[in-house]
Amino acid sequence: MPGQKFSFSYLLSLVPERLLSLIKFGITGASGLVIDFSLTWFFKDVLHFNKFLANGIGFTAAVISNYFINKLWTFKNKDKIGKQLAAFILVSLIGLMLNSFFIYLFNSQLLLNFYLSKAIAVVLVFFWNFSANYFFVFKTSKT
Repeated sequence: MPGQKFSFSYLLSLVPERLLSLIKFGITGASGLVIDFSLTWFFKDVLHFNKFLANGIGFTAAVISNYFINKLWTFKNKDKIGKQLAAFILVSLIGLMLNSFFIYLFNSQLLLNFYLSKAIAVVLVFFWNFSANYFFVFKTSKT
């Protein structure tokens, strides 16, 4: 490291690209989590919507936000939005089905708190979402 400045950029250059993408995807997911939980709570507990409908609303808003953050920051992808957004939505819909299944399993069958069930589901579905987006949706940006 002689003659080289020690900086945050230098540290980031040492992190493998796939790991850095995973970290950024996690940060993006955390912002989506705030959107998702906030809207789910609002529609379920304030407006008294059905818990699965409220979950779908929160999830959809988070998906839209996460698409643009992932496209511009996580994967720095310059592809056109059309087909890519459709693929992202397809991956997200599969994620929503998995998410809803896990919420049903943990909340309705195992009788865990709804929000704890939702949190567990988010963690489990995270791995599906990252893999599908990394290898399928945003793959053209890889070298």
